[in-house]
Amino acid sequence: MARSRKKIGEILLGWGLINQKQLDEGLAKAQSSGKRIGEALVELGFVKDDQIAKALAHQHGMEYVDLAAANMTGKVDGKLIPEELIKKHLILPLAKVSGRLQLVIHDPTDIEMQDLLRFRLNTELEPRLAAKSQIKWYIENKLNGAPGGVGPGGKPQKSLTEDIKMVEAGKSLVTESIDKSVDRSVDRSVDKSIDVAADDAPIVKLCTRMLVEAVKMRASDIHIEPMADRVRLRYRIDGVCMERDNLPKRMQNSVLSRMKLMAGMNIAEKRVPQDGRIKIHMDETQIDFRVSACPAYHGESIVLRILRPDSVKIGLVNLGFEEDNLAVFNRIIRRPNGIFLVTGPTGSGKTTTLYSALDVLNRPDRKIITAEDPIEYNFDGINQVQINEKIGLSFKEVLKSMLRQAPNIILVGEIRDREVGEIAIQAALTGHLVFSTLHTNDAPSSITRLIDMGIKPFLVASSIQAIMAQRLLRVLCKHCKAIDPNPDPKYLHLCGMTPDEARGKAHKNVGCDQCNNAGYRGRQAIFEMMLMNSEIREMAFNMAPIEQIRKAALAAGMRSLVQDGKIKILKGVTTPDEVARMAQVEGEAKK
Repeated sequence: MARSRKKIGEILLGWGLINQKQLDEGLAKAQSSGKRIGEALVELGFVKDDQIAKALAHQHGMEYVDLAAANMTGKVDGKLIPEELIKKHLILPLAKVSGRLQLVIHDPTDIEMQDLLRFRLNTELEPRLAAKSQIKWYIENKLNGAPGGVGPGGKPQKSLTEDIKMVEAGKSLVTESIDKSVDRSVDRSVDKSIDVAADDAPIVKLCTRMLVEAVKMRASDIHIEPMADRVRLRYRIDGVCMERDNLPKRMQNSVLSRMKLMAGMNIAEKRVPQDGRIKIHMDETQIDFRVSACPAYHGESIVLRILRPDSVKIGLVNLGFEEDNLAVFNRIIRRPNGIFLVTGPTGSGKTTTLYSALDVLNRPDRKIITAEDPIEYNFDGINQVQINEKIGLSFKEVLKSMLRQAPNIILVGEIRDREVGEIAIQAALTGHLVFSTLHTNDAPSSITRLIDMGIKPFLVASSIQAIMAQRLLRVLCKHCKAIDPNPDPKYLHLCGMTPDEARGKAHKNVGCDQCNNAGYRGRQAIFEMMLMNSEIREMAFNMAPIEQIRKAALAAGMRSLVQDGKIKILKGVTTPDEVARMAQVEGEAKK
């Protein structure tokens, strides 16, 4: 009897690349999404796609090829088979030896494709295996002779400064290129996709490099800001703006016009704000950029918000929940009705948290409808409605229509006024589970905020199940973090810690190549989970002051933002100054 192959999960476990808990989470995601276990584990961030490729090669007894290795230069011979087959099937021919074609593929189970190639090429195949992203990168950057770009390891091959010099050298081409692009641009749909290397003009390459580099550097925003004597380029990484470069002032109009053109904006209009959208494909993933152009004193300021599909599917565990809060969160989102509010300032991760909850709840037996402005991420299986005030499609009108669609779960992007709040509450009281966000500093103040909007106190008291406030903290880089022998007493006091508690546990950010010398890499959230009990409902009904509600919530077991941050300090996840910077709310520092 033929020996059965080991499963991919077993191989990864045996190699020590994942643990059993991660494997179980990957299996659950694969089963719910219909994806392969390897794809699920990569999406969850537990392994890289080249590690999956190595495991597949081991499973099928094939040779693994590392296309990023230096010795691969010149090994691929693109002339052996037609270019259309290379691009269509994402394959790479190496050589023809003894009548057999050595071929790099990415899916050893695709027997149909291999049979087709044998027929088309009239030759026997000797397949090797490589990661799909590496094959795609090699085709785009090596076979086609595309200069620069981003290597399979994710590092830019050359700096923006070199591109700026290219533009300077060929600046006579810049305006001509933009003019030709405008002439060709008939369809200016905001959902228009672009090819990363669609044009050879220097200004086009420069703008494309900005987009690609920002994604590779894990930026959340790109800021292009005209100044009096230059154009400042900044990336926001882990919530903090970092200056990347300064462009010459004479390049301002060309860069802004190119960005607006890609976003489907009117490049001739510079007096009023405009919004648009750019889509590019990188490493088999579509990246969306939400673009905003705003008139400023020295010229239009453009901000591109980077929307990654995988950023809202990182899993609840990876958001930063402590075990007790995660257990409470999971219970709340599975209740049949009521309102669950997530609060915090802009950029605190509210949307990511709610989308992560929807990702868990998104099953064939549940109908989920969302009303959003704008829709940032598309989800299969969820009915998403884009708010458009210009045509009368407001939150109020959409919510009324949604209730006639018989949903189980409703997500309202934000409760902005009394009418939207009252409809959301009525939905909760008539058997729907409603998720929404609110802009408040902490969980208790959300109650008074809703009442201040004009919503009747008894409706607030009876409909809300829980309110969760959150902030995003930068996480220490695991490659360079170190114990802080002398943490600043001021920050320890603000975090409610004593020097004895912090000794040997508080860490400091150091900085290395892995984190661009910032000392931090990535972010996690801290949470303040307030469950509504009879005492808090009574206070809401009687419009009690915020401080009274806060005291009652803390007495009932709520952990404040600072207290949740303290746990992460003691675990070595972040630093006292980072918690003090992000978690302070009114009244916290006095405690």
